Amino acid sequence: MISFLRHKVSSIAKLAELIFFPSFCELCSSLLESSEERVICRSCWEKMIPFSLSLCLCCGRFFEGSAEPHLCQDCLEKRPHFTYHRSYGRYRGKLKDAILLFKYRRFQVLGKDFARLIFRRLGKDENIWWKADVIIPVPLHPKRKKKRGFNQAQVIAAGLARVKGIELEEGVLVKIKNVLPQTFLEIEERKKNVSGAFRVVDKGRIKGKTVILVDDVYTTGSTVEECSLVLKEAGAREVRALTLAQA
Repeated sequence: MISFLRHKVSSIAKLAELIFFPSFCELCSSLLESSEERVICRSCWEKMIPFSLSLCLCCGRFFEGSAEPHLCQDCLEKRPHFTYHRSYGRYRGKLKDAILLFKYRRFQVLGKDFARLIFRRLGKDENIWWKADVIIPVPLHPKRKKKRGFNQAQVIAAGLARVKGIELEEGVLVKIKNVLPQTFLEIEERKKNVSGAFRVVDKGRIKGKTVILVDDVYTTGSTVEECSLVLKEAGAREVRALTLAQA
């Protein structure tokens, strides 16, 4: 009886909320009817399709077509400092719109949802998780973080750390140069732009450990590669990388 009354009160409260304080999806403007829907409706989440075609076995770069996964030309010529990278999906459509909403309109709450999205797709990939010791987010420069209000990579990394039960190391990898945003730079410019931009401040926290590096978007891989180099030079045994989307 008590359980029934609680359910009834909850239903009435939800109805009152919908009537007097309606919430709408920030992507499609549909009414958010379910108590589980926050910021983005279920329909829009379902349109964020994970990538399922061919990719590079090392850097995870997406290939067009249905060929078997294989090493890309760049990884054949020179392996990156990280051993393995995977992304959830392509940086386009609803996924791109949601990431832009997350980063630039301060919907920090979406970070937990993105972490769950990544986990549902990649949570059982042992090439990523096997004997991983710590999760480290790609850091923002303090000035950029202050302007944005939070580090989007840190929020996603924290969510992944919780669901996998792996230690989150914050503050060990820092960004010491407030470089230009990578978005509008060419490949070679991106590499130069992030060169020397990161530093490990406490080597003891990662020495001999397998690190999972987390970022939101992977484009040329320059940022992930530079962070991996710095972590390896500071004593990390291995660096693997996870990103939400790949441009």
